[in-house]
Amino acid sequence: MTDRHDAAPEEGTERLRVPWSRSDRRLPRLVVRPFQAYLDTEEAGGVLLLIAAGAALLWANLWPGSYDGIWHTELVLSLGPWELAEDVQHWINDGLMALFFFVVGLEIKRELVVGELRDPKTAALPTVAALGGMVVPALLYAALNAGGAGSSGWGIPMATDIAFAVGVLALFGRGLPSSLRVFLLSLAIVDDIGAILVIAIFYSEGIAWPALAVAGGLIALIVLAQRANVRLTAVYVVLGIATWLAVYLSGVHATIAGVALGLVTPALPFQRPGAVSERARRVAEKTADEHEDADAHHWLGLASLSRDAVSPLARMEHALHPWTSFVIIPLFALANAGVQLGGGAIGDALTSRVTLGILLGLVAGKILGITLFSWVAVRAGIARLPTEVGWSQVTAVAAVAGIGFTVSLFIASLAFSDASVLASAKVGILGASILAGGIGALLLASSRRRKAEAAERPD
Repeated sequence: MTDRHDAAPEEGTERLRVPWSRSDRRLPRLVVRPFQAYLDTEEAGGVLLLIAAGAALLWANLWPGSYDGIWHTELVLSLGPWELAEDVQHWINDGLMALFFFVVGLEIKRELVVGELRDPKTAALPTVAALGGMVVPALLYAALNAGGAGSSGWGIPMATDIAFAVGVLALFGRGLPSSLRVFLLSLAIVDDIGAILVIAIFYSEGIAWPALAVAGGLIALIVLAQRANVRLTAVYVVLGIATWLAVYLSGVHATIAGVALGLVTPALPFQRPGAVSERARRVAEKTADEHEDADAHHWLGLASLSRDAVSPLARMEHALHPWTSFVIIPLFALANAGVQLGGGAIGDALTSRVTLGILLGLVAGKILGITLFSWVAVRAGIARLPTEVGWSQVTAVAAVAGIGFTVSLFIASLAFSDASVLASAKVGILGASILAGGIGALLLASSRRRKAEAAERPD
């Protein structure tokens, strides 16, 4: 008896068998495939991110003991005399988030090689914009807090939270040019690198230069291995973990290792797709009888060639993007968004210059700094706007960049030892991030509406 999957197709034609989810049956066609298509959008990850942030706020304020107890539980990794101890929250922020920054680094590298950022003038824009988004907020904060108890917090409004900013753009910017997302990612990466440098230089006891030198050496070793045509994934996984550990031990924020590793990942395939296609044709001709296993090694070799026809960058991005969007980022929000608002924290914050400085810096400072510096760069001829992006959309991205949140909270914890000042800073960060996100969402929605109306007008 012949199995129905092995039965010869009618009229001698050869057809590929499709999985159940891609079949023409009612459930896959009406439910499974539309749901899969939705999960492939950035909006799905943005929705889950906002749900996780809301859940964290409720959890932290309704059951604060439980929230703090779980995320501050210490986890220890030990190997002989070596021991690495952090609480759960720091393992997420320093460890898992390095994978998110790795994916971001991959996206930036792709754009630098084959996308929008190939043009030096287009690449210059997010760099200059990020500079404005750091300098102006810090100056506004310092103007309000110079000489006061909150003077050391000038670095707080400099930060942009990539995860939340990208989530808002995905939710409210759908239909806008894809180059706008690249602009935001590039701006946020430069912004975070600047914030991390500020942390390392002004808010740290010092950098462990030997460990940082080891990290640099490991990155160089990865590049040399690529040039030597080493393709074994395990080699790069081991070197990548070692790089992360060296950056972590150096005192620099460990997530910067993810960005560096993403930027050195090859964006071009090892094999030319055309050559692989020709080899596939020849193998198919030699092994026309699918019941013969004598030439299985040919198919295995072809599978390896096919893998090499896709760039390491594309493979890594495809493999990690679902994990970062639907696991790591929501978990990160759940562990960090739990700001406690009780005990008079809001009332005290409303009269605090620290709170006002953070609000002014993250909301007004980001919009003013990013938009103004971008305009000057374009007018001076050193940069140009991304494809199909107008100034209203740049302003919308500038507003979204005011979502400081995680890095801002981290800087606040380093800047202030006084509990009351730190509480006011946290309320200011939460309020400013919500306000900046709301303004950005409104501006993005307005831009989408104008674009739709323009498309409907007759020529």
